[in-house]
Amino acid sequence: MKKLDSHFLGLGEFPALVVVDMCKAFIDPSSPLGFECSKLIDANVKLVQEFRNRNFPIFFTTTMYRNESEASVFRKKIPALNILKPNSNEVSFLEELSPISNEVLIEKKFASAFFQTNLFSILDNTNIDSLIVSGVTTSGCVRATALDSLQHNFLTIIAEDCVGDRDDNAHKSNLIDLQLKYADVMHSDEIFN
Repeated sequence: MKKLDSHFLGLGEFPALVVVDMCKAFIDPSSPLGFECSKLIDANVKLVQEFRNRNFPIFFTTTMYRNESEASVFRKKIPALNILKPNSNEVSFLEELSPISNEVLIEKKFASAFFQTNLFSILDNTNIDSLIVSGVTTSGCVRATALDSLQHNFLTIIAEDCVGDRDDNAHKSNLIDLQLKYADVMHSDEIFN
């Protein structure tokens, strides 16, 4: 098979962080959507703190359904998504990973943080030129968000130690594919070096 020529692009001058679905439904192993990810949680807490220390923008996403018609096919495919109701524990965050007053919470219905949300319009009104993506799951919402980030012409970095998946094989294969085609994949400690 012919190898694809792929380049490392790095971080732009005005980065932002998108923390994808680190709400309790996806990080609690007792949830039908969750898995054991304590190291992933710790890595995200550290990355969020680094962005706060640098006064860089942070966007958090949560998936939530307010009525039966929202994402009805997606919810039929994955019935466990029906636990994601407004004001439920499942859509809430750990205190260390909760948006603070100057950070934006994006409510989404589908995999990508961009699809049918206001994320791009917010980013389009700023100087942000690059997005660092963290959260869960690598093969689902993280991948969809990273792909849409590139398709909106942002330099895109996946914080490798800050993403995870209930399926380790899916996690690894998606990181390889994302690195090759859509994003730079790097450890969070290396992003600002």
